[in-house]
Formats: sequence, C-alpha cells, structure tokens
Amino acid sequence: MIVLESLHQIPAVFQPFQSVIAAESTRHGGISPFPFSSLNVGLNTTDLPEHVEENRRRFFSSLGISPEQVASSHQVHGDRILTVQQAGRFEGYDALITNQPHHFLTVTVADCTPILIYDAGQQAVAAIHAGWRGTVARIVEKTVQAMNDQFGSQPAACFAYVGTCIDQDSFEVGDEVAEQFDEAHKAFDVERQKFLIDLKAANVAQLVNAGIPASQVGVSPYSTVTHNRDFFSYRIEKGNTGRMVAVIGFRPAE
Repeated sequence: MIVLESLHQIPAVFQPFQSVIAAESTRHGGISPFPFSSLNVGLNTTDLPEHVEENRRRFFSSLGISPEQVASSHQVHGDRILTVQQAGRFEGYDALITNQPHHFLTVTVADCTPILIYDAGQQAVAAIHAGWRGTVARIVEKTVQAMNDQFGSQPAACFAYVGTCIDQDSFEVGDEVAEQFDEAHKAFDVERQKFLIDLKAANVAQLVNAGIPASQVGVSPYSTVTHNRDFFSYRIEKGNTGRMVAVIGFRPAE
C-alpha cells in the first residue's frame, strides 16, 4: 500500500524549476471530521465552511501561498478557459491560464483528472479540470492552444503533469460514454460487461498531440480509488466525501 502523510505532493516534472510552485493536496493534515476526513478543501461540499477555510489555509500555507493569491472556478465539466488577470473565485470555467506571477491557479477534483502546465519559455501556467466530459471535449488541447494564442507559448517549451484521478480498472462506463473515447484509451471487461476508461492516458495523449514532448509530461502514480486512504474518491465514497486541489503558479526568478 502506498501511504502519504503530507498535506501535499509535489510533481517531479516541475522540480527543476525553482520559480514554479505546483502541488496536489492529499486528504491528510486537515480538521474536517468523517466523511470529509480530513483535509477537505472543496468549497462546494456540505462540510462546515470554517473547516474548509482552515484546511485551505493549511494547504496553501504549506506551499508559501496566501489564499489572496489563489484563483479558482466553479467547474461545470465543460471546455471554457479563463485567462486570469487577478486572483478570486470565478464561475463556469474548467481551465485557468495566466502569465501573471504570484497568481496561483487551482482546480478541484475527487476522481476527475487535474492537469497542470508550465511554459518555461514565456513564463505562463495552466490548471485544467478534465473529467470524462472535459476529456472528450479535448479541453487539454484547447488549453495548450489558448496559451499559444494568449502568451505565445510554444508546446516544445512546456512541461505538464497529469495528476491523481480514478484509475482505469475502477472507471466503469456504459457504451454511450465509451463510444466517445479512442480505442487506445478504453477496454471492454467481459466479466463486468462494462468499458473501462483510462483518463490519464487519454489526457497524456492530448498533451502530446498538442506538441508537448512526452519526455516533458509527468503522470501521477496514484489512484483516488485504489489509494483512497490518501485521496478522496467521489465514486467509491458515493459522493459523500471531500475534495482535493491541484495548484500551479510561479514567482519571478530572483
């Protein structure tokens, strides 16, 4: 069993860049009681708001981030992308991009896939929320294009991380969902009579298709389901659970 005890884990793909701050939260180190135990940072859960606020403070503080520097959105499983000019809470976006230092972009997950991107050439970042709907809508490819349009980002200079989400063996779907995925990212389980979808692989493929070298893409080794002790899973906990966040931003090089 993989056991994590920290409030966060740092994607190795970004570690060479001292100006970048990027992390995923775990479910450890917070104050929320069951079933949100313990580091629930989800703003739209039925946990007490003061618990969530303290949990978020702890998580961001562990990274040297002030909550006033954080940008987030109420996600709707769509493909809208917001260019962030100031921190705050927004509505209806599933991807955030910025080239502003000291602005830290977040996405909230509990089985869906978080994707973080850093453009080392133009100094820009992106945080993307991709459930199956966002993946089918190709939100990752659209975000890479938006970074190019807005900031002149070149995919060859970008580094990306596909974060912790539901694993393929746990993500059973029916024909109507499976038919929207490429053959390479689904498998039919005869015993269960269900298709199994690999969200990580599907989003890695989009990053590579968008031009980011595969060698510059990191992938979380964890699953929200099989490592449920360390991460929240909406599916296995039947919706009555907390949320994690993935965050990315940068400070100017000194």
